[in-house]
Amino acid sequence: MNPQTDSGKPGSLKEIQAAEAKLLVQTYERNPLLFVSGQGVRLRDEQGNEYLDLLSGIGVCALGYQHPAITGALQQQSHGLLHTSNLFYHRGTSELALRLTEITGLDRVFFCNTGTEAWEAALKLARAHALRLRSQGRKIGTGILAMEDSFHGRTMGSLATTHKLKYREPFEPVMPGVSFVPFNDVEALRAAFSSDVCAIAIEVIQGEGGIHPVSPLFLAAARELCDSTGALLLLDEIQSGMGRTGRWCAYQHYGIQPDVTTLAKPLAGGVPIGAMLCSEEASRALAPGMHGTTFGGNPLACAVAIAVIDEIKQSRLLDHVASLGGYFLGRLRELQTRFPCIREVRGMGLMIGVELESESLARQTLQDMMEHRIILNRTHETVLRFLPPYILSRGDVDHTIDALSELLATHSRFSTQPTAVVDGEKIHG
Repeated sequence: MNPQTDSGKPGSLKEIQAAEAKLLVQTYERNPLLFVSGQGVRLRDEQGNEYLDLLSGIGVCALGYQHPAITGALQQQSHGLLHTSNLFYHRGTSELALRLTEITGLDRVFFCNTGTEAWEAALKLARAHALRLRSQGRKIGTGILAMEDSFHGRTMGSLATTHKLKYREPFEPVMPGVSFVPFNDVEALRAAFSSDVCAIAIEVIQGEGGIHPVSPLFLAAARELCDSTGALLLLDEIQSGMGRTGRWCAYQHYGIQPDVTTLAKPLAGGVPIGAMLCSEEASRALAPGMHGTTFGGNPLACAVAIAVIDEIKQSRLLDHVASLGGYFLGRLRELQTRFPCIREVRGMGLMIGVELESESLARQTLQDMMEHRIILNRTHETVLRFLPPYILSRGDVDHTIDALSELLATHSRFSTQPTAVVDGEKIHG
C-alpha cells in the first residue's frame, strides 16, 4: 500500500503502518502514533493532538522542535555545502572541534555520525594505543573492562561492551577480550584489573541500565588503575553529555578527566553526528588510514552542532537544566513519599529515572501517560525514563507531576482495595 494520498500528502497512520509492515525490516516496536510536526517541547500528531515530549527523541532534541538556532543553521548551510568528504577541508570541522575541546577539556576530536560509531572509534583507539605502548616496551594487553548493565550501542564492537545478553547473543561471536564488572563495585574492579587490560569503559550515568550514576569512589578507582599501567579511561557520554546533566559532560560533576569520551545524541539537536574526543597522548595511536567515515564531520552536521552549542551558551541553558532538573527531581521525590510503588528516583539534571515496583506497573503507567499525551519511555524493565528538551519549563514539570500523581493514586486505590472472586473474576471492593 502506498503511504501517499492522491493529493501527495502523507497517508493515514493505518496506511503507513501497513506500508512499513510490508517494506521495512521489523527491528522496532513502534507506538501507534504518527507525528507530523513539533513546536518547542510539544509534538503534534496527524489529528492535530499535541503531546508534551519528555523523551526528546531519546535524548536528541535538546532544543526542542523548530528552534530558530537550528532552523537558521540548516537554512544557511543548505545554500552552501552539504558534503565534501574528508579528502578536503571545510570551515566547520575545526570550528566545531575547538568548541568541543574547550567544553570537554580534551585535546582532539574524531567526527562520525552516531553514538555507536563514536564508541567504536574509542574502542579502536584503546587497542591501537596499547599496541603503541607495547612497541615502546611497555607491558599492556588488549583486554577491556566494561560494566554490568551497560549499553554502548549495537555495532559489533559496541555490542561486545554492552552487557545484556539479549543484545549480544543473536550475533555472537562478537569482539573478544571484553570482561564485565559489577557497576560501582570498587573491589570487583580492582580484582579484575591487570596489565592485560587496555581500557576501562564506563557510562557516567547508565541510561539503558536504569539511570544509575557512577559513584565517585568507583570513578576515582578507575582513573587510578588506568594511570598505573597506561590503560585508557573511556567515558561514554552519548546520553549524559552535551548539557543533559547541567554540565557539558557528566564526568565534570566528579572532577575526574577521562582519556577518551564520546558524544552524540543532542550534539546537533536532531541532525546525525557523533564525536570521539581524546587526549593528545591517546590521539598519537591513530595515523591517516587507520580509521575513517564517509559522512563524519560533514558541513551540514557541523554547522548545526555549532549553532546548538552557541545557543546553549548564550541562553545559559546549563544553569536552567541544573535548576529545573533539581526541581523535577524534588517533585518526583515528593511523589515517592506518597506512593510506595515508587522504589527510587535517580538522576542528574534532566536525565531522570523513576523506578517502579514492577514491570507491569511501569508498562501501564507508560501507556496511561501516553493517553494523557505525555511522552516518556521505559528502560531496564521497571524504570520510567525522562530525557526532556533543555527548554522545558516548570509549568511542564508541574503538569507532568499532576498527571503522574493521578495515575499512581488510581493504581494505589485499586491495588490496596480488598478483592472478591465472582464467577472466576476478581472484583475490587
